[in-house]
Order: sequence, then structure tokens, then C-alpha cells
Amino acid sequence: MLPGFKVQDLMKNIDERGFFAEIYREDWRDLIGDDGVVQANLSYSYPGIIRAWHRHNNGQIEYFLVLHGAVKICAYDDRTDSATRGQLTEAITSAERLQVVRVPGFYWHGIKAIGDQPAIAVYCVNRIYDSENSDKERRAWNDTSIINPRTGKPYDWNDPPHK
Repeated sequence: MLPGFKVQDLMKNIDERGFFAEIYREDWRDLIGDDGVVQANLSYSYPGIIRAWHRHNNGQIEYFLVLHGAVKICAYDDRTDSATRGQLTEAITSAERLQVVRVPGFYWHGIKAIGDQPAIAVYCVNRIYDSENSDKERRAWNDTSIINPRTGKPYDWNDPPHK
């Protein structure tokens, strides 16, 4: 797994009414370190939609939580000075198994809604997004320069993760 990319299972407290789960706590230092959440966003993606690739240059970190459906989250490190250059990390997460996925924004990253249902995700960030002065860089979702180290071929969002 790429350094800083983390997945934390959340505990569902289930009773006859449904369930309750803490989704963010300031004292989860293993997950958030010294970061603080300053903005929360809601994303709705139709089945099969890919939202990739992008990265942030101002140190933004994203924390994803899927509320409905399922997503594949992927991060790729192409930094020339990095010991993990060329490495890629994937996580599959869903509303059925509550998890928070931490993605450092300096990695190229994105998500794909998988399965036959729309995916609804909340993602929190540690930096306010400024659309007038964006730090975001983008690449096409099918950019052939992002190589899957498992196959040695360009990363394909539509490949099954188990092959």
C-alpha cells in the first residue's frame, strides 16, 4: 500500500432501530495524524462512472466514506523523487462494510462506482477547495502513462481486481 493511503474499518453499533457509526474522530491519530477536516463533500455517481485521474498540489488529503453502493478507489505515485514511484494502491469499499479511506492528494487518484447501484460517498478534506485558484491537476481516466505494476500495462479501471 502506498504510504499515507489508509483504510480504517468503522464500527456499526446495531440495535432494533438500525445502526449508529462514528465516521470521524479527531482522536483517530492512526488515520488522520495531525490533519483536520475543514470541508465535507457529497458525491453521487451512476453505476460504472469513473472519476479519475486528479491530484492536488497544496497538501490536500481526502477521506472517503461510501454511504450507498460500492466504489473502487485507486491512487498512483508518479513523483520522481519518491521511493514508491510507479506503485499503485486500490481499495474496494461499500456501504455494506463501512470504512474510511484516506488518500493523500499528491497521488494521482480517483474512484469508480462498481456494481449495479449508484454510489453515494461523503468525502472530507483538510484544505478548503478554492475553485478560483485551484490546485487540482487532471489526467484522462484512461491515461496510458499510469501503469498497473501488477500487469505492466496501462491501468484499466474496468479490469476485475482479483485478476
